[in-house]
Amino acid sequence: MRALIALGGNAMTGPDGSATPQAQERAIATAMEHVAGLVADGVEVVLTHGNGPQVGNLLVKNEVAASVVPPVPLDWCGAQTQATIGFLVLDALDAALAARGSDRRVAALVTRTRVDPDDPGFARPSKPVGRYLPREQAETLVAHGETWQDRGPQGWRRVVASPEPLEVLDAPAVLALMAAGFVVVAAGGGGIPHTRHADGTLHGIGAVLDKDLTAALLARSTGADVLVIATDVDHVLLDFGTDRARPLERATPAELRAHAADGQFASGSMGPKVEAVARFVEQGGRRAVITSLEQITDAVAGRAGTVVEPG
Repeated sequence: MRALIALGGNAMTGPDGSATPQAQERAIATAMEHVAGLVADGVEVVLTHGNGPQVGNLLVKNEVAASVVPPVPLDWCGAQTQATIGFLVLDALDAALAARGSDRRVAALVTRTRVDPDDPGFARPSKPVGRYLPREQAETLVAHGETWQDRGPQGWRRVVASPEPLEVLDAPAVLALMAAGFVVVAAGGGGIPHTRHADGTLHGIGAVLDKDLTAALLARSTGADVLVIATDVDHVLLDFGTDRARPLERATPAELRAHAADGQFASGSMGPKVEAVARFVEQGGRRAVITSLEQITDAVAGRAGTVVEPG
């Protein structure tokens, strides 16, 4: 059994959302205990993860230092957070596996994801990132080429492109590491966005990718049987936020899409997760599950979470 586990931001930060180094280390250590259990049970695991809070911290540093040093581009932020989270996962998962008597090794791969340079998102950036700033501070960053919008009384906020991920460019390297026996961490934060020029060269580009949509791509590219999106709830909820809220335990992709068409899933939270699991199963995956981190072992077996399987 080969499983792609996509870890949400709750696996990378403290219970209160804190992204201090200490909180991140503790959260990742806890998450890797669950992953190590899967590996020890014989599941071949590929890991991916979010990086929103970590990129958010870097953006604040950009803002504070903008009058002194040039801001770091978004693709650089993605690469830096992939490496930082990657080494924390390496250390924590190595330790958790050793405690179980496993000699499996772990590798983290700085990973690029191809996007279309003509994606509409680049012409109309709309994905808000970072914090609100007063106009005078936002104007300093606009002078560095960033796009900021006036959001009224709250202040100004940066908006960026969020293009569709098309290809995990380094999937062959992931497969090579897996063949050598490694548990692989890859495509953190959805991967570093890259475009391919007419001469065939690749270049990073400032954008934010949805890590769940990239997870579905990576799962297919690596031949995963199961995609598990680990978040902070045990199930997808229908009629969320109402007194009719109820867990969705099993569904086909068509049923999920019907619920989505009815407006059941918020575009900024559960919507991309639902789209990712639907795509994976529609394109040949055996099973996809959305559930909490604590449930991932049972989720791989189809015994927990919102389980999506072909009709």
